Amino acid sequence: MNQPLLDVRGLVVEYGHGPGLHRAVDDVSFRIPRGGSLAVVGESGSGKSTIARALVRLVKPAAGSITFDGVDLAGLTERQLRPLRHRIQMVFQDPYGSLDPHLDAQQIVAEPIAVRGERSRSVRERRAAELLDRVGLPRSALHRRPHEFSGGQRQRIGIARALASEPDLLVCDEATSALDVSVQAQVLDILGTLRREQGLTFLFISHNLGVVRAVSDEVLVLRTGRVVEQGPTEEVLQRPRDEYTRRLRRSVLEPALITGRKPREMVRQVAAARAAESAVAS
Repeated sequence: MNQPLLDVRGLVVEYGHGPGLHRAVDDVSFRIPRGGSLAVVGESGSGKSTIARALVRLVKPAAGSITFDGVDLAGLTERQLRPLRHRIQMVFQDPYGSLDPHLDAQQIVAEPIAVRGERSRSVRERRAAELLDRVGLPRSALHRRPHEFSGGQRQRIGIARALASEPDLLVCDEATSALDVSVQAQVLDILGTLRREQGLTFLFISHNLGVVRAVSDEVLVLRTGRVVEQGPTEEVLQRPRDEYTRRLRRSVLEPALITGRKPREMVRQVAAARAAESAVAS
C-alpha cells in the first residue's frame, strides 16, 4: 500500500555522441505517491523538460529506472509501452502549438477517446463536451478552432484532451509559463480541483517557484541536470538551504519580472521573503 505510483531512480538522459555528448539529466531520483504532486523547478536548461519527456518516453534514458505502478518503463519496447501510455499524459507549455489547428475543440478532445477504442461518435462527442465543461469552457465553444481561443482557453483544451485518456499521472510541462498571472491562477485552480476530486497524481515542471505552491506537496530543485535541493513545498519556499534555490525565489518574487497585474498577495509575499532573508543574514 506504501508503493509510490512513480519511483524514479538514478535517471540519466544524454543527447549526442562522442565529443558532443551532453548529459542533460544526471542521476536524478524522486518518488510521487498516488494522488500526490511533485514540482520540478529550475532555470531554463536545467533539465526539467527532459525529465518530463523521459517519463512519457519521448526520449529514452541512458541509465536509471522509471517505475510506474510497479513497471519499469525505461526498459520497455514501444510495443510493451503502448498499453500504458494513456495512464501518463502530458500538458505542454505551448497551448497553441500542441493543438491541431484543423480540428475544433470537441474533435481535439474526442480524438484520444477514439484512440482508446470508443467507436460511437455520439459517445465520443458527449464525453468530449463533458470534459470541456469540466475545465470551464462553455458549450458554445465546442465547434471553435484553436486560433479562436485565448491562451488560457487553449490550455484548458489541452488539459481536457489529456484527461480524455483517463490518466493516473498528469505531467504538466511549464503549463502556465506562457500565461498572464491572472490566467495562471485560473489554470492552477483547475488542476488543483482535478487533483482533489479525481485523485490525479501530478508532476509539475516549472521555472517559477511562485506558482508551485498551489499544486505541489514537494519541490525538487534542479540545476544543470542535478538535484540541488528537495523537500516539502513550504519548507523549500520558506527556508531554502541552497543559494541557488534562494536566488530562484528572489527572481520569482521580483515585481519587475512579473507580467500582468501585481496582486496584493504577491506584494505581501515579496515583503515576507525579503524580511526572512534579512533575518537569516543577521
